[in-house]
Amino acid sequence: MIPSGQGRIAGVMGWPVAHSLSPRVHGFWLRQYRIDGAYVPLPVRPEVFPEAIRSLAQIGFRGVNVTVPHKQAALSVCDAVDAVARRIGAVNTVVFTEDRLHGSNSDAFGFVENMRAGAPDWQPAVGPAVVLGAGGAARAVVAALTDSGVPEVRVCYRSAERAQTLCREIGGPIVTVPWADREAALAEAAVLVNATSLGMRGQAPLDLDLARLPAAAVVTDLVYVPLETPLLAAARARDNRVVDGLGMLLHQARPGFAAWFGVSPAVTPELRDFVLAAPGTADPGSGDRDAVKS
Repeated sequence: MIPSGQGRIAGVMGWPVAHSLSPRVHGFWLRQYRIDGAYVPLPVRPEVFPEAIRSLAQIGFRGVNVTVPHKQAALSVCDAVDAVARRIGAVNTVVFTEDRLHGSNSDAFGFVENMRAGAPDWQPAVGPAVVLGAGGAARAVVAALTDSGVPEVRVCYRSAERAQTLCREIGGPIVTVPWADREAALAEAAVLVNATSLGMRGQAPLDLDLARLPAAAVVTDLVYVPLETPLLAAARARDNRVVDGLGMLLHQARPGFAAWFGVSPAVTPELRDFVLAAPGTADPGSGDRDAVKS
């Protein structure tokens, strides 16, 4: 597709933003669907974020993704914010319509879609879920699980304050569990989610004995550097179904692309291979999720 000069433009705002994989994801889709448009990285300092995002709306951008450190600030900048983003406490997708900014959070959507793709027979109502961590990624995961009908979500925390805030603001059948009791929490669980940075390349390992986890449980790790983390390798070795974390990054990008460019994109093996081929995927700082911090 030869640019016409009239194409649709979107981007990702962060500080820093050079590491973001979003331009690679959206650029792949723009080429695949032969769309006249562009998706660009936008390094924006925190102190000028409110003015910067509104200026983009005025110069013809269709919208932006928002990554660290702007996700919380976007809540107050947007003119309208959906209920899921308010519960999670962060905005990662903004759509510009006339003179209004509409904020949403697609991380919960991305988590559920990744689970459905990686474990098609997963039934949320079957049993409890265990979530390791109580940070930003955990908030999105817990919101997704409670909204999907999981009967109990056990949040294993290293920070009691964060866990209490998560429980209060997300709501639903959430039980908080001290980090020291994380292995006991695995009993009768149907899902285990690592929403911490533990196990990421360059970070401390995740110390977790899976002996009490049922063989039928699905195990997923939001870390995707490495793609198969030690947790997923240990779960696979005992025949648990496993879902890697890259799919959440890819699926969370779909709603924004559809809103800005008018096509509902597909997450395909070709897209996964293209993203994994990026030099940044070997870097522990890769990606857009501050996810993995709790």
